[in-house]
Amino acid sequence: MPDHEPTLIFEIFNEIGIIEQLTRASLEARLPDGLIAPHFTVLNHLTRVKDGQTPLTMARAFQVPKTSMTHTLKGLLARDLVEIRANPDDGRSKQVWLTQAGKDLRAQTITDLVGDSMDLIKAFDLNRLAAIKPVLTELRIFLDERRNKPHGVD
Repeated sequence: MPDHEPTLIFEIFNEIGIIEQLTRASLEARLPDGLIAPHFTVLNHLTRVKDGQTPLTMARAFQVPKTSMTHTLKGLLARDLVEIRANPDDGRSKQVWLTQAGKDLRAQTITDLVGDSMDLIKAFDLNRLAAIKPVLTELRIFLDERRNKPHGVD
């Protein structure tokens, strides 16, 4: 491996991290008071992946402690953005379901963010951005598949 490759990998992930911080701040500026990015990402996850997941399954997907997920869900529940119901397959666990208000908030937030994207569209050729999406998707899948493996084990 040439000497510059480890530095290049760090620099790429550093840029991704900074982009995440900037986009998170933009997202949180559009959310109602009291809601933060983790609340939105739960709404987005339930829409994108599927409704009816258990808090434990969601905590594992987000790689956070179950207590953190429970806290996030309580914030959504207090605003009637999700419902928590008994799991019909296992009476000891619960399932999380989006309410119409949760779906509406997610949709409105995305609409607001898309409106903000007009400056981005003017500044960047969308074909260039589209060209990096497959690489980012591949990178996410690779990292997701390896997240639970011990370090150094293939």
